[in-house]
Amino acid sequence: MTQRLLSMIAAAGALACLAVTPSRADVIDGDWCKADGKRMKIRGPEIVTPGGSLIRGDYTRHRPVSPMRARRGHPRETPMKDNVKRVFYVRYLAHPCYLDIIAQRPEIRLDKIENETADEVVRPIMASAHAYQIGSARDALEPRFHVERGSLARMPNLLVVSTNGAGFDTVDVKHCTQAGVLVVNQSGGNAEAVASHVLAMLLMLSKQIIQTNHALRRGAMRDRAAFMGTDVKGRTIGIVGLGNVGRRVAELCRGLLGMQVIACDPYLDQETIAAHGAAKVTLDDLLRRADFVSINCPLDEKTRGMIGAREFALMAPHAYFITTARGFIHDERALADALRSKQIAGAGLDVWDKEPLASDHPLLQFDNVIASPHIAGITRETRANMGRIAAEQLIMTLDGKRPPRIVNSQVWPAYAKRFEQSFGFRPQDA
Repeated sequence: MTQRLLSMIAAAGALACLAVTPSRADVIDGDWCKADGKRMKIRGPEIVTPGGSLIRGDYTRHRPVSPMRARRGHPRETPMKDNVKRVFYVRYLAHPCYLDIIAQRPEIRLDKIENETADEVVRPIMASAHAYQIGSARDALEPRFHVERGSLARMPNLLVVSTNGAGFDTVDVKHCTQAGVLVVNQSGGNAEAVASHVLAMLLMLSKQIIQTNHALRRGAMRDRAAFMGTDVKGRTIGIVGLGNVGRRVAELCRGLLGMQVIACDPYLDQETIAAHGAAKVTLDDLLRRADFVSINCPLDEKTRGMIGAREFALMAPHAYFITTARGFIHDERALADALRSKQIAGAGLDVWDKEPLASDHPLLQFDNVIASPHIAGITRETRANMGRIAAEQLIMTLDGKRPPRIVNSQVWPAYAKRFEQSFGFRPQDA
């Protein structure tokens, strides 16, 4: 009897370690993995150790259950520390390394929710959360998990929303600012990948690679001269939005391809734009002068619907339209009309109003349109980088430091006051 009691105490002690030591096991479903130095079996929201002990998660962070209570079907949570900082995410993260980094901080509790998770499970997680690590793709999350006025009301303790990517389509920044909630993104983390995608589309369009590919596959190649391309050296690229991606596009086009670079960005002055190797112009002037137009600005109230029928009409018949930014910045119907009437020469499109893209989308009927399903920023290296900087920035924020990638900087005074009320100290202003 004594030996059995000692065994039970040892087993309970081993499980208790999981209450304060985060594990990356909850990102792997239906397979063995190593969690906190132990080999464990993942079964949906449950973790089963090789010895048969059960840890129930209900899609949440590992909350230990004693083997005896688990067998009886009575899981019980271990009380959390007073200084626990609660974070949750829905469905996915940018990369598993996010969990490895968060695991270094035992005071951070990380809960996982699925789109299908029942409201009775979701409700307490959201109500107690200090931070929400949210996906950037609006169609990847159920609307109830988008951040807007209604969901903010269900998260009274929320201090920060951190997006997985550079975009924040799933977050109503205005409502967050009104609620005193800080919004941060991972801008710059995917700049290399997106800029490379822009160049790939630019070169494919200029050399008519997509058209010759289609002609060869259809057996319609009769005259090579009908698919004559153009050199890009000396041509002009117009960049709308000279942020992290736009600057890298400018650098590559100027230095690698020998192109002329003009840019439109209302937030940068002429000297700043010139320092990045571009000439500052208005949007209308850019559209008239550019041989290639690259959209690299964020989607917000000012850029929504920015490129429509009027703007496409300003472009030259030999010019190409490329966007790796966000859907709704350009009018898809107006673009189809411009292509059909040969107002422009072609387009490279990575973003769409409705994602995932339907196979019968009208813009897919054009041979001079290169289409990709919002993958410009998705590479193995970029995903790992985004996961790393997202975790590091969130930890910095929860430690009371000012994060480097704030979307709504005007909220800082209200946010700082709420942070102090939650954790007992005021975050650093710089």
